[in-house]
Amino acid sequence: MGEKPAAGAPRSSAGTGSEASPTPPAPARPQPGARRLRLPLVLGCLAVALCAAVVAALALGSVWIPPGQVVAVLTGRAEPGPFRTIVLDVRLPRVLLGAVVGGGLAVVGTVLQALVRNRLADPFLLGISSGASTGAVLVLVLGIGGGVTTTVAMPAAAFAGSLLALALVYGLARRGSTMSGGGLVLAGVAVSYILSALTTLILVVSARPEHFQEALYWSLGGLGSARWATLVPPAVALVAGTALLMALARPLDLLLAGEEGATVLGLDTSRFRAAVFVLASLVTAVMVAASGAVGFIGLLVPHAARMAVGAGHRALLPVAALAGAVALVVADLAARTVAAPQDIPVGVLTALIGGPVFLWLMRRRPEGAPE
Repeated sequence: MGEKPAAGAPRSSAGTGSEASPTPPAPARPQPGARRLRLPLVLGCLAVALCAAVVAALALGSVWIPPGQVVAVLTGRAEPGPFRTIVLDVRLPRVLLGAVVGGGLAVVGTVLQALVRNRLADPFLLGISSGASTGAVLVLVLGIGGGVTTTVAMPAAAFAGSLLALALVYGLARRGSTMSGGGLVLAGVAVSYILSALTTLILVVSARPEHFQEALYWSLGGLGSARWATLVPPAVALVAGTALLMALARPLDLLLAGEEGATVLGLDTSRFRAAVFVLASLVTAVMVAASGAVGFIGLLVPHAARMAVGAGHRALLPVAALAGAVALVVADLAARTVAAPQDIPVGVLTALIGGPVFLWLMRRRPEGAPE
């Protein structure tokens, strides 16, 4: 009694006569320099992994090609011959299409998870891929578009189908003026099942049964039909879509703060969501038109990317694009070698891997709340 408080001890709060609780220490934040160092390191590692995956995918197959010979073909030092033909005309378009589609689906999945603030969202689970697949299969079966079916009519029909699916999911998940992320995912799963059944029905009752096997294989997700000409639309969609979304990185980050927080900071969330949903649907439609419906790449890759570089979209989007490219190239390599000479649709393999992981994520985070 009568002792003065030691220097640095907490003072009494004014007017209450009780001691104030010590302020809890602020969580340590990574230094900006460390984040700048980590991002180039992650991008560099992913670039090396992508190069290694591409060389492995070009070397392995029904015909073994030594990696040194693959590198010689890619650098233009190989003599004309069967190896050169196999690498440049058969395997390289397929591998590059896998990289482009994987990157595009991962970028779209990353953005959708931010838009709905639910990390269980991806183009496949929200019904966007199934809608695009239904539209594209309808064009394929009916033979609409003549000679431009794969370059014009199919992406256009896939885009229309993805927008229709998105509108259905959005309408079903909305309750008055509110919409929960969990409800959006559940509505997306339901719409996806319905559209998948509709796609199968279209194939079964088709007046052109000779296309049934080809269309069914494509609808399951596969890269076997890849040609140099089919690479252009998805490559343009990936580059342009990622560039636009990178420019929107700050508004996407604001959405992570919640609806009210983003509105207070000046973001028109309704208009912004609608615009980005349309952009995401367009990118998804072009990818699905080129490869069929490949699920779970847009779900799993963003989780891994966030673990590496955090939730900021300026760093997250390029990392997700590269990681998605690596993931689908490796998955397609496994799909065409694990049961060789049988070529398994890569969408089947990604579903076998992604389904259990999705169930684990649901059990770990039932509402899919942002971390």
